[in-house]
Amino acid sequence: MAMLNILTAIILWLVVTTGGFLLLLPYDPTCILVLLLLFFNNLNILIAFCEIILGIHIATIKKDYKDNMEKYKGKEWQCGLAFLTMPLPNPFDSKAWSKMWSTYAVYDPSYQNDESFGFFIDVGNGWSTIPPCLLWNLAMAYPDYFSPLLVGCIGIASYWQVCYGTIIYLFSFMWNKRYLGKSVLENLGFVGFANMLWFWFPLLGIYASVRMLDDGDMRIFRSS
Repeated sequence: MAMLNILTAIILWLVVTTGGFLLLLPYDPTCILVLLLLFFNNLNILIAFCEIILGIHIATIKKDYKDNMEKYKGKEWQCGLAFLTMPLPNPFDSKAWSKMWSTYAVYDPSYQNDESFGFFIDVGNGWSTIPPCLLWNLAMAYPDYFSPLLVGCIGIASYWQVCYGTIIYLFSFMWNKRYLGKSVLENLGFVGFANMLWFWFPLLGIYASVRMLDDGDMRIFRSS
């Protein structure tokens, strides 16, 4: 574990979890839709745990944020790079993962403010989106054991929840002009790209849910 850092831990998680479910598929795992949804669901599960940590360690995050602002004011991208390359001797250290939020807060201070929309929407998503993601992963691996009506309805509700939350959050970010003082590249990379994953992938999940309900089965998972 000595060589593990935050970035490699995230990559390792995605490879192991997504690859593991692909091995469980009872059909040819060449469906791009299945691969993309497994990738997103497993990424969301990891971030959901971090969102739970956001609520648990908000006091630590506030303190770390102040330290980051003193150290990285005007060079916020270095703070992001320092977090991604931070050694992670213990992958289960919740305080280490809490630095995700004190780092992101240099771009959006609402994440060190437990009275903000960003704080509550993410903590809420953390507690509520893990079960639907697990349900969908299992339904893709064992389609004969799950009701397409149940999986489709939960999929529409859960994927729309995170998609809508992302839309409102991005409007809030722009409305409050939190992009000021940062370069276009930083705003697009650290804020735009990261958050748009929770817009485009949920739309894909909603599409799969509607198809599932329309077909009355899970043949959508077997399409190439």
